[in-house]
Amino acid sequence: MANEINWLDKIQETSEFIKRRVNNKLPKTAIILGTGLGAVVDHINIEVEIPYSEIPNFPVSTVQGHKGRMIFGTLGNKYIMAMQGRFHYYEGYTMREVTFPVRVMKAIGVETVFVSNAAGGMNPAFKVGDLMIITDHINVFPEHPLHGKNIDELGPRFPAMGEAYSKRLIQMARDIAKEKGIRLMEGVYVGTQGPTFETPAEYRYFWRIGGDAVCPRSSWHAMATWRCSASR
Repeated sequence: MANEINWLDKIQETSEFIKRRVNNKLPKTAIILGTGLGAVVDHINIEVEIPYSEIPNFPVSTVQGHKGRMIFGTLGNKYIMAMQGRFHYYEGYTMREVTFPVRVMKAIGVETVFVSNAAGGMNPAFKVGDLMIITDHINVFPEHPLHGKNIDELGPRFPAMGEAYSKRLIQMARDIAKEKGIRLMEGVYVGTQGPTFETPAEYRYFWRIGGDAVCPRSSWHAMATWRCSASR
């Protein structure tokens, strides 16, 4: 029980720290930037940036190319929060540590999270460089962030997974891609432990069980649902 209370205390401590740093100007939308998309930050009118090393209870990204800072500012006409770099199970963190930042997002009032991730396509219809909307996922991690005693204050014991990804946002992405003439694929994402890439046999296996793309470097953020990672 003490361990569960400690997680709640950590979420509260971290969220209060962030609120103070941004003077309670809190976003409803967050973006978690993965490999290759750190440059999106160049398009954000930054108001506040906080290195992960300064945020209490936050993990520190050890992955090359992940700068490791939390950014608040305007992208287009939307005030957002962005994580430039994230945390991965293969770095040695537990799943609860990996998902901790998303739970903090929920605590400060974030309602919508966009996640980017560089992955390998298994679907023969895919081409190198294609954009894929995740419509569902297959979790083959050896650990689950909800494993252990349930923290009732963060959500139900068994969160529903029937609509793990927002159909409304998926349709918006389809509409925008059609309007802009962008080739857009859809598929099932397979998240693996890593850090090795898959063997040819594993690629064939994941394709046969319904996967379209796979990533050995993935964090739970790239495959978890908002209910699972944030509401809990």
